[in-house]
Amino acid sequence: MDQMVTGSFIAKKRKEKNMTQAALAERLGVSNKTVSKWETGKCMPDYSIIGLLCKELEITVAELLDGDEKADSSVRVYDDTQVLGLVKRIQVLEQHRTSMAGLLLIIMGIALMLLHYNIGGSNARDFISGVLLGISVGEMLIGVYVTVRALAGNK
Repeated sequence: MDQMVTGSFIAKKRKEKNMTQAALAERLGVSNKTVSKWETGKCMPDYSIIGLLCKELEITVAELLDGDEKADSSVRVYDDTQVLGLVKRIQVLEQHRTSMAGLLLIIMGIALMLLHYNIGGSNARDFISGVLLGISVGEMLIGVYVTVRALAGNK
């Protein structure tokens, strides 16, 4: 599955239906910027909207993910429900991976903050201590931001 190929296919099918990005977006309940991101390959549609997108474009889920209309579907051994289930699991795993990275940043920030308390005494050590404190606070803030975005589903 190639995001660029899938995106080009979405654009092609939308244009065949004489729809603008805004019109397709309105029917799907998303923004036209979201449709633009799909069509440029910057991201893939969320699993919760793939079924409706395929219905609007009159294609199957397999065709959407392949980025091509297949004349012979007898070779396929899976159906749309199975494919949607796989897409959902992949997106959930990506969210978990992102939230784990955020938690790792928070833990590293706490470790640097603890290290900061053990350094000090001279001007140079106080400077290094201050730098470590700044880095630790920054890492924790980034970690919180990444974790919250991942848990919110990047909406």
